[in-house]
Amino acid sequence: MDIRENIASIQSALEEELRTIEDIRQLDEVRQRVLGKKGTLTALLRSMGQLSPQERPAAGQLINAGREAISALLDEKQSMLNARDRELKLRRETIDVTEPRPLPRVGVPHPMSLVLEEVLSALTGLGFDVVEGPEVELDHYNFELLNLPKDHPARDAQDTFYVDDNIVLRTHTSPVQARTMLSRKPPIRIACPGRVYRADEMDATHSPVFHQIEGLVIDKDVTMGDLKGTLDTLFKKLYGNDIETRFRPSFFPFTEPSAEVDLTCITCRGKGCRVCKGTGWIEVLGCGMVNPKVLEMCGIDSKEYSGFAFGIGLERITMLRYGIKDLRLLYEGDERFLRQFR
Repeated sequence: MDIRENIASIQSALEEELRTIEDIRQLDEVRQRVLGKKGTLTALLRSMGQLSPQERPAAGQLINAGREAISALLDEKQSMLNARDRELKLRRETIDVTEPRPLPRVGVPHPMSLVLEEVLSALTGLGFDVVEGPEVELDHYNFELLNLPKDHPARDAQDTFYVDDNIVLRTHTSPVQARTMLSRKPPIRIACPGRVYRADEMDATHSPVFHQIEGLVIDKDVTMGDLKGTLDTLFKKLYGNDIETRFRPSFFPFTEPSAEVDLTCITCRGKGCRVCKGTGWIEVLGCGMVNPKVLEMCGIDSKEYSGFAFGIGLERITMLRYGIKDLRLLYEGDERFLRQFR
């Protein structure tokens, strides 16, 4: 049998076998058996050594032509198999967009976020700007500009996280007020929300990390009456029009005079209950008129301007709003708890 007949025989046998092949693995085996190093067509190419020099060029052309024809058959079959497999895969992965499916579980706003939004909405409605500042703060802004110099006894009340002698994790958001007074001229009306840090144990009512919302107003002829009116408006919006505020004298280095503020008990509406210990009142925040020393240290003429400041614990008013008894629930991320605020 000459070379031409051998090639025709190999091609004919291949065409017959390709009709029965159903996967790429079988096709690869056939390709190796025909065109591989030990394949039938390769063996035919090696047999050219038995031919005379005059016969070899023509034989080589026939073998190369046969290789091209056989490769084309194999490639065509591979394309068909690839197309078939791709079609099957697409059918398997087809999604019926009309098929009813259970709704995905959607997250909800955190209760503190809800209350913070309400507080800031009320304050911005009263003309306050929302201002934020760094949580890692200089001692100068966190203490000294707020009338708390080095070795001041009031610093003992603040269990502070010190990075070094001059850098702290802020113990309140008041440094934002100091920075604002240094960078703006009165009138100033700002609300300062943010995270603060104090070295405290974690229990039902305490946390080393918590949140404050502080307010500051500096202008001409600002009085305690303006402070009380602002807080009355804020808490009536949060808890209802029957809520009243009560001021009790207190002391804060940043303010003079200073006051603690009580609210009508949210639970019993002033009638007296276990939550308010029968008094009808609940303590919620500290406030007062900005100390003239603070104004002067921040470059504001205390003879021309006066102001008030207050600081609200966000966790405190959130727990009152929703009747939450344990502070830790606000931090644990328990979906069973958070889903109640949908």
